[in-house]
Amino acid sequence: MAEYLTIIIVAALINNVVLIQFLGICSFLGVSREMKPAASLGGAVIFVITISSAVASLLYDFVLVPLGLEYMKTIVFILVIAALVQIVEMFLKKTSPALYKALGIYLPLITTNCAVLGVALTNVQDEYNFGQSVMAGFGTAVGYTIAIVLLAGIRGRIDERDLPGPVKGAPVVLLCAALMSIAFMGFGGLSFG
Repeated sequence: MAEYLTIIIVAALINNVVLIQFLGICSFLGVSREMKPAASLGGAVIFVITISSAVASLLYDFVLVPLGLEYMKTIVFILVIAALVQIVEMFLKKTSPALYKALGIYLPLITTNCAVLGVALTNVQDEYNFGQSVMAGFGTAVGYTIAIVLLAGIRGRIDERDLPGPVKGAPVVLLCAALMSIAFMGFGGLSFG
């Protein structure tokens, strides 16, 4: 149990997919304008990354490796991710059309979000077993959600301020993201021994 908790903390905070590894930046910057869409996208990413980590691990260990098709992992993982995103998209379209519309293009872009594929490939590279893969996927997705919700909160406060023209918009958002990244680097000093 302690091993799984360590994997989650390391994935969420120490190796945060957005702020430390710089993966998934497109949706991180695009959807973080308001809190509700940011949190909702975070929830969708948690579902997709966790389930895709589980399915990718099973497919890799029980199909690709026994058949000697390890070189097909990237293509197989992309297909798994695309199928899961389609399921999430259909679910949101039926249950919450307003949220589906608010997420816009960023929902289907989860398919091409390098963070999702990066987790599946990293799990294979780190030789994680099924449980470790699921925990790493969950931790990574929680880290993504923490980052996007924090940025949405900061952007909500920034929009209330009167800023000089040259720093309004993208410059101040990128500056905030950079400062968040520096802050998250502080988690690198945590030890689990």
